[in-house]
Amino acid sequence: MDFKERLQRATERGQQAKDTRARKEAAKALSEEECRRLHSSYRLRLTEYIEKCLNQLADNFPGFHVEIIVDDKGWGTAIRRDDLSIKAGKRDNLFSRLVMTISPYSEFHVLDLVAKGAIRNKENFSRNHYQLLKDADLDSFKQMIEQWTLDYAEKYAADDA
Repeated sequence: MDFKERLQRATERGQQAKDTRARKEAAKALSEEECRRLHSSYRLRLTEYIEKCLNQLADNFPGFHVEIIVDDKGWGTAIRRDDLSIKAGKRDNLFSRLVMTISPYSEFHVLDLVAKGAIRNKENFSRNHYQLLKDADLDSFKQMIEQWTLDYAEKYAADDA
């Protein structure tokens, strides 16, 4: 085999490697888009469930206001309440809140549920649950949302400030 033939074959191998690399990148981009779609679908279903649960919590404790959250930290729902306490003639403002959100899509391909709360000026509720998108189980997320809502309700009811 002369040099010209070897050069031709080397060029062909290079082209094949380039084509293979391009196909892999296209497949990766496609899977990235699929991950984005999947995250968006899960986020929509879970934010609706969060809203449902927190609305029920707010109905159970009159005075809580419900607000929908859509920002760079995530999508979800918050409930908040401001109370006035007067002890020994001294006035004190007390705030209580619970925020549950689904974090935005990231390159780590995870579905992330975050909850933060305060009861009567005390930040005492912080939870986080995540799963890889490919392994995400929406039922486990819904159970977590329910459990965290119940945990907060129990803590709020037990606080006798």
